[in-house]
Amino acid sequence: MDLKHLFQTENPILGVVHLLPLPTSARWGGDFRQVMDRAEQEATALAAGGIDGIIIENFFDAPFTKDRVDPATISAMTLIMDRLAGLVTVPLGINVLRNDAKSAMAIAACTGAKFIRVNVLTGVMATDQGLIEGNAYELLKYRRELDADVAILADVLVKHAHPISTPNLTAAIHDTVERGLADAVILSGWATGQVPKMDDLKDARANAGDTPILIGSGATWENIGNLLQVADGAIVASSLKRHGKLSEPIDPLRVSQFMESAQQGIKIRQMRQKQFA
Repeated sequence: MDLKHLFQTENPILGVVHLLPLPTSARWGGDFRQVMDRAEQEATALAAGGIDGIIIENFFDAPFTKDRVDPATISAMTLIMDRLAGLVTVPLGINVLRNDAKSAMAIAACTGAKFIRVNVLTGVMATDQGLIEGNAYELLKYRRELDADVAILADVLVKHAHPISTPNLTAAIHDTVERGLADAVILSGWATGQVPKMDDLKDARANAGDTPILIGSGATWENIGNLLQVADGAIVASSLKRHGKLSEPIDPLRVSQFMESAQQGIKIRQMRQKQFA
């Protein structure tokens, strides 16, 4: 995948809008207007801070179903995606948790979103939702049927999960790229907010070929410069929120600070690439 074609930069930083609980979720509050207002505020804050792309996900719907979500969730996320597409100009993507990739693809195709995140594209993962099986065949078949120009960003050994079918990171990367045909791979730490090990990043870089690698968790303004010496970009959520707390809204000042650090890291990377060219 050509990241520059999709995000207008070779090293994109993607912010995340964590939607408040949606209809039928355990913590649904009964006020969809509040959900929409919060999503608009966070997307605007991310775009104003210079973010390169935004992922919308039903983060606060936990506990999640492991695969197909309720139709009300799909309807709500479609309405929100359509609204945000008219509000910000940066590329939008969607992640339907925990692993409803087919619904994510449908929403993206109907709203003009440019990419989706898939937590388990290939293999089998043991999670708090039970065993989640990847189904790259069905997803890519569905994308073709929809004639959707939607990129698939796939996690490798996704956080909050243990692999059942894959012996190690190297094998998981090969399966995700060569057999699952992911457009980009995402590497995370064990849990939300935890950074992946540098050795794992280097292993991913050595085995992913030309497929871009994105950081999926743990990126902060302090470490993003170093991470971008190996990874091609990052997905960031927690560290952009007020006081760095997941429950808080996006802080535009933290977004700007993060993007400044990222740009410095990108400049260092480009200088090194020129030196060894």
